[in-house]
Amino acid sequence: MNSLTNPVPLLQDLIRIDTTNPPGDEIACVEYLIDRFAHRDDLDIKVLGPSRDRANLIVRFPGRGVAPPLLLHGHSDVVPVTGQDWRHPPFEARLVDGEVWGRGSVDMKGGLAMMVSSLARLHEAGQRPAGDVVLAVVADEEHGSIAGARWLTREHPELFSGIRYAVGEEGGAGIELGGQRFHPIVVAEKRACWFRVTLRGPGGHASRLAPPQTPMRQLGHLLTALSGVRLPRHLGPAAHRMLTELAGHLPDPLAGRLRSLRDDDSDAPPVGLPEDQALQIDSLLRNTVNPTVVRAGDKINVVPGEITVDLDGRILPGDHTRDEFVSELRALIGPEPPLELLVEGFAVDQSRIPEPEFGGFYETLADITRKADADAAPLPMMSPASTDAGFFAQLGIRCYGWLPMKVPAGSPYRTLLHRADERIPVEALEFGTQCMTALLRDYR
Repeated sequence: MNSLTNPVPLLQDLIRIDTTNPPGDEIACVEYLIDRFAHRDDLDIKVLGPSRDRANLIVRFPGRGVAPPLLLHGHSDVVPVTGQDWRHPPFEARLVDGEVWGRGSVDMKGGLAMMVSSLARLHEAGQRPAGDVVLAVVADEEHGSIAGARWLTREHPELFSGIRYAVGEEGGAGIELGGQRFHPIVVAEKRACWFRVTLRGPGGHASRLAPPQTPMRQLGHLLTALSGVRLPRHLGPAAHRMLTELAGHLPDPLAGRLRSLRDDDSDAPPVGLPEDQALQIDSLLRNTVNPTVVRAGDKINVVPGEITVDLDGRILPGDHTRDEFVSELRALIGPEPPLELLVEGFAVDQSRIPEPEFGGFYETLADITRKADADAAPLPMMSPASTDAGFFAQLGIRCYGWLPMKVPAGSPYRTLLHRADERIPVEALEFGTQCMTALLRDYR
């Protein structure tokens, strides 16, 4: 049996446990980890969930008592590979040219491997973390967290009592801009707000001219209104600081463009930046929406009388509400059709995630990153995506996305989440495990 101190074989084992969500079946991953922890009698291990198959694992590792408890949270489920063309099978976890290939290698079984290996390294060295560490391996993050962090924080908040800080996904692989490498530390994130639109109208035989208000025609108007749209600009404190620090580390004219993006009220799209970075930054200045799933007819000779469209919306942190977001959508699509709310991440009661905190714990994360990679700069970042951090933040825990990975310049790893050929370099896994070990040993 491979040692838990090596994140590579651990990650390979985790990838080979197929936890595609839906359906999830995260219990297999939970049982695997429990078996690997069986040699330790100092751990408090709990398995909880709304059903046996949708299991969450909570393990408390004893610390030295010189720091408050720390939460490490990561999800065990992964997104489907349906319709994707992989060069290597997505659940075989092959090691090819120094990279571990497979679904979840980055999102986020690689992060789980870093967390578990860092805890194992301290134990093997006869050391304990600064404070108790609560490892939460949660289910269902990729499908709304209903069986995972949402359920845990609602049904068992006592498991997280006394925890001040948490580290989870996002952050991670470095960003390179203008020749400067950055290591993101996520201090704020958007929350998911998913809707379903149902379009109804006359259907019929497709051999005839269709009436003007068919669902297909309505669909065309809806997709035209929402595809590639830029909703109104809202510059929050996390995005403001991110742009400020980016500009401070970059030369002109790039630095000047970032300062203009921060200060210019004209809301012009970013210019002079690579497309990926321009779209990423622009997404942090506004709520966003994308049509993602269309369900229509299944017969070529039938005009469907009903079509549904799923919309992936993301709401900015802070005081921004669902009602504000809906108003922005209605300004584009009009008062009809109805919007059916599917999921609102960690804000079903309109509560809000706290504004980012840049105190001692953040500086600890930044300092570890600087020491591990002297040529890079830590970067406070807001994520356009949403993770389980928002649920834990509702318990008063300050959450950070920090799974540092040192990757080659121009590498594709950040862009491969949820896509074919997801993979992670062995060196990046080792880099992240070393950083995580330093954090657990020395945080305050």
